[in-house]
Amino acid sequence: MTRHGKNCTAGAVYTYHEKKKDTAASGYGTQSVRLGKDAIKDFDCCCLSLQPCRDPVVTEDGYLYEREAILEYILHQKTDIAKKMKAYEKQKRALKSEDRLESCSEEREKVEKFKKREGSIVSKPINPFITGTGESNDGSVASAASSSSASATGESSSFSSSTSSSSLPSFWIPSLTPEAKPTLLKKPSKTVLCPMSGQPLKMSELITVSFTPLDSSLDRVALLTRQDRYVCAVTKDTLGNSVPCAVLRPSGAVVTVECVEKLIRKDMTDPVSGHKLKEKDIIVLQRGGTGFCGSGVALCAKEARPVMQA
Repeated sequence: MTRHGKNCTAGAVYTYHEKKKDTAASGYGTQSVRLGKDAIKDFDCCCLSLQPCRDPVVTEDGYLYEREAILEYILHQKTDIAKKMKAYEKQKRALKSEDRLESCSEEREKVEKFKKREGSIVSKPINPFITGTGESNDGSVASAASSSSASATGESSSFSSSTSSSSLPSFWIPSLTPEAKPTLLKKPSKTVLCPMSGQPLKMSELITVSFTPLDSSLDRVALLTRQDRYVCAVTKDTLGNSVPCAVLRPSGAVVTVECVEKLIRKDMTDPVSGHKLKEKDIIVLQRGGTGFCGSGVALCAKEARPVMQA
């Protein structure tokens, strides 16, 4: 094969391999990378801080949080909602005052129009000895000419006064452009939403979670250094991102979904506390995932970059 053939310059087709290679080298086009194990959150880490939980709580949707982190988030959202509500109430009062001023100005305009209309009505006595063809005609022409000149001078004076008093709109400053209008605030919702599921979130609905450590003799620091930290509270199977887990509401114990299906659903009794269980008391724990991927759903990170047009 000749050198020309080895360089693949003789082909008439721009192959997929060449296109991907040129795209990566040029810096254009969207790049996608398959995420590895290090980029996925562990099942026992907080969804906000992404760190192993000291005092874990879970929502009814199965998202795990550190108690301190989620309470701080709820308080921050409540203060933010209070600020937005205060701004909305201020805007509401301002709109009411503007409506009152507009109604008052409309009433004044109606009164002024009525006064002008009434003032233009003048009753003059009719002189039967004047025919209205001679001197009256000349007087009418003179009065019409004087009124037209007065109106012209009035228009010119009003135009000059308006241009001098009111400043023209500026097309260079965004706030002074003719199209710039004040944005109206919408009434904010008073409900705090979960940062992961977007559902309403309350402090009273958080469920305390108690993990069963693999070795109870180890302290927290030594436990976090191990890859296998927790086990199922019933079967003692090792828990991880690859093992679907569930939280029992009465006791807060973490068990595997296999244990729930094979053992707990037979009599619907919590094996740790002995309480009767309902279907809503079994909460499936959401497994690992980062802010831009889901567990087992979309493990491909994409970076959008400019595209070179052909």
